[in-house]
Amino acid sequence: MGRQAIMLIGNGTTETVVLGVAILVLPFLGAYVGFTTLRAGFQHSRLSQLIAADGLELDTSGLPRRPSGRFEREAADAFFLTVKADLDQHPDDWRHWYRVARAYDIAGDRRRAREAMSRAVELEREKRRQNVNE
Repeated sequence: MGRQAIMLIGNGTTETVVLGVAILVLPFLGAYVGFTTLRAGFQHSRLSQLIAADGLELDTSGLPRRPSGRFEREAADAFFLTVKADLDQHPDDWRHWYRVARAYDIAGDRRRAREAMSRAVELEREKRRQNVNE
């Protein structure tokens, strides 16, 4: 592919140069996306294990589900509000951010779930660093 990309760039027309550069760049972009996705997955898995060890995983067994298996929207939203109220009491605790991320996911808001989980990862990392420095 690299040879084909160089040939396209060497052709000199705007279209072939753009295509040649894209052929060279896209594998690196794909590797970066794959790496960051895997890293995030490992970080989330680590937090999940810590939460489970602390006995703080969310209990969704009482939430009603649709025939598709998804949670009923109204119940998930009400559940989210209770979890969010806990976060409001402890805004600097990564555990509560993790729980809010899970509640967002249960409520179907994937974008906010990712943002909250990123915050949880960041806070947990800071806590670990503080513990090492003490």
